[in-house]
Amino acid sequence: MGQRIPEKEIVNFKFVMVDYMEWFNVFGLIFIAVIMIPNVVFAIKCKDGFDNKWNNKYVEVTEQVERLGCFGFMIINIPGTWFGWWSDEAFALYLIVDTILVMLYCAIWIICFKKNSVFRALALSIIPSMLFLFSGIMSRSVLLIIASVLFAPSHIMISYKNVK
Repeated sequence: MGQRIPEKEIVNFKFVMVDYMEWFNVFGLIFIAVIMIPNVVFAIKCKDGFDNKWNNKYVEVTEQVERLGCFGFMIINIPGTWFGWWSDEAFALYLIVDTILVMLYCAIWIICFKKNSVFRALALSIIPSMLFLFSGIMSRSVLLIIASVLFAPSHIMISYKNVK
């Protein structure tokens, strides 16, 4: 049989994990990595990208800056701006809802990959917007909430204008 780990070491490990999750959200990293998969596949298959029909530099810059903010704040928790989950139940709800949103996002990408429709454009812009905003609210991340509130309308508008 293996050696028994002293209880003191187990407790120390638990505290290290709690401290670790206070600045780095591994689940946020996983969610971001998964929603990037269909985007990377699209970029590889469609080397020309997409035709940007709506040229509004202010909205485009806002979208790109806030997209990076959302990605970053989903993964990195800045002390003093991130207050963690209210409870274990809130954390579980965060995991469940985010998993559903990510699966829905990937499913729509798969189903609508070759279709250029308003439904696809809106679904693939609204779902990540909901993911970022919900994650910010549930984790009480002020910076993620701000970034998602600025990202959502610009991303949805650009997606809609480019398919219209």
